[in-house]
Amino acid sequence: MLLAAEGLTPSAQGKRVAFDGETRRVIDGPFAETRELVAGFWIWQVVDLDEAVAWAMRCPNPAEADGVIELRPFYALDDISDALGPAATALSRENAARVAASAGG
Repeated sequence: MLLAAEGLTPSAQGKRVAFDGETRRVIDGPFAETRELVAGFWIWQVVDLDEAVAWAMRCPNPAEADGVIELRPFYALDDISDALGPAATALSRENAARVAASAGG
């Protein structure tokens, strides 16, 4: 059962938090190095990108060496509804409501 199939916004809309020992540094997108791949991801429910940065700044380093956490928002349905068309947008809204109902929300 497919629960999510969202796309990430372009890296120009993202931020990275770089780890160097105990030091944290915020880097604004876009990110030019396309050879660096995302190895995994966490989904956080936050109010905005600034709150996500605040959480990442407190986060333990997820790697054994120096590393970076890249923060990027999901597209919202309203961001892509013109490209989807009315039928796909309506279906997506119905599916979201069904998932929320089954989760008790």
